[in-house]
Amino acid sequence: MQWVNLISSGMFLSFVAGIPLIGTFKKIKVFESFVEGAKEGFNVILRIIPFLVGMVVAIGMLRASGAFELLAQGLAPLLTRVGVPADLLPLMLARPFSGAASNAVLVDIIRAHGGDSLVAHMAATMIGSTETTLYVVAIYFGAIGIRKTRHAITCGLIADGIGMLASIAICRWLLG
Repeated sequence: MQWVNLISSGMFLSFVAGIPLIGTFKKIKVFESFVEGAKEGFNVILRIIPFLVGMVVAIGMLRASGAFELLAQGLAPLLTRVGVPADLLPLMLARPFSGAASNAVLVDIIRAHGGDSLVAHMAATMIGSTETTLYVVAIYFGAIGIRKTRHAITCGLIADGIGMLASIAICRWLLG
């Protein structure tokens, strides 16, 4: 394992030292380019902040109001009949909105059932197979000024749904 650490440290060092060396060799003003990129990044952050604050407030309101729990309770009987564990419902509801919230739900599932349980494997696979669609649309589309999302939200949520169901089916098939 020592050699893996040595290789990764060497690769990191080659990037840190190599990029400025190559830039200097190609007669690129490396530091000025770095500063210009940092300025652009700062401007992007300033454009994204209002959308980020809006999403965080909306997610907080939904969680505090109990909307996620109420929806999960309403959907639990139906989804349990088709083989979706009820413990995955909070994750399925939170995932399109927030990566942090869905990671917190994943941690709760792992604590409740153990890391090697089928439900924990399903949840972890679900996290890796889906996207925070509504968050992405709000932040990235908002940052570049797209107001009409057309079919992006619908397609993204359909893809998330398929990813969630595929995660459950594949984990049942491989592990159950």
